[in-house]
Amino acid sequence: MKSYLELKVPIEYNDSWFRKVREELKDFPIRWQKGYYHITLAFLDETRHLNDVRAIMHKYLDFVNAVTLTFDKLDVFTASNSGMLIVNLTTSAIPAEFQRLVDNIRCDISSTSSSIESDFKLHVTLGRIFEPTVDIDEIGLVIDEIPFSSFSLTLNEYEYREFRGRSFYKNTNRSQSLRSTSRNCN
Repeated sequence: MKSYLELKVPIEYNDSWFRKVREELKDFPIRWQKGYYHITLAFLDETRHLNDVRAIMHKYLDFVNAVTLTFDKLDVFTASNSGMLIVNLTTSAIPAEFQRLVDNIRCDISSTSSSIESDFKLHVTLGRIFEPTVDIDEIGLVIDEIPFSSFSLTLNEYEYREFRGRSFYKNTNRSQSLRSTSRNCN
């Protein structure tokens, strides 16, 4: 079973900055994401020991504070598993405590014999390009020219779910600060 942990991002398809992005990129064959924006913290290509994975979510997320991220960059990258291009919103400064949280969760999930093949890349998917003839450098040049003002969002809604399926864990608790423990995961 495939599953993933996400941090929901409350942006809207009709936000003015997003409308501007779509207008500037109208000449590219982009399938725009319409709702359900999130950051994937871990995508499990094969989930083993589901109860152990759920326990990891409780361990790290039951008492975690909200995280504030400043989204200051539009970007595009090639998805390693499919070759599609991902137009996305991201940040140039991931808070260290948040990165440690992500690293610790991913490390503990790996200890369950579950398979996480993709690296963590903080991004919010805005759209996808499936057409293999689109040049990433060409779209990147256009993206770099889009006027974009950074904005900050405080995020606190985590959900662990089966890929395209049921939810196993949800949390919006903000009662403690991000855990600052470090793990050695190799």
